[in-house]
Amino acid sequence: MARTILVTGGGASGKSRWAISQFEACDNVLYICPGKLDEDTLNRISYSNNKNYVEWDIRENVTGRPCELFNKHKFAVFDDLSTYTVRVMEEMCPDISLMNSDMEKQIERRIIDDVMDMYEAMKLMEGDIVIITTETGFSLKPENAVQLARHNILGMVNQRIANVSSDVYLSVSGIQFKIK
Repeated sequence: MARTILVTGGGASGKSRWAISQFEACDNVLYICPGKLDEDTLNRISYSNNKNYVEWDIRENVTGRPCELFNKHKFAVFDDLSTYTVRVMEEMCPDISLMNSDMEKQIERRIIDDVMDMYEAMKLMEGDIVIITTETGFSLKPENAVQLARHNILGMVNQRIANVSSDVYLSVSGIQFKIK
């Protein structure tokens, strides 16, 4: 049975490390990173792959719809929704001065649709996917317009994705707590 897992937490709280550990002995895992994969995470994946004699399909700087990368992968990690939110914001509203509540809702809808497409693709393959996101509920509301829009959009996206995920984990100081 397919599992859809959301792991949330603050920056550098161990979310990526935990997600990698979920599939460390699995072959042909799809690791999607909307931005540039940091050196520490890349080294962790390489070490795990070498230790377990497996090979992962790592995709960085993903700009298109993530589900288009799924190709018979039984397992996937999407790292992370925060970076993806910024990418979609830049694509759909390059001039932040034009951002309004209608535009925020359109961006939310696009991101939620993209995550749901990934969930559906994994269901069809009876596989598991881990979505990594940053928890916005622990931070102050930013004053910078771009950061505020990201904060608002990501907060709503996180809520919707958490509701449809089969499992949700909170990562704090390298320890993960199952909250759903």
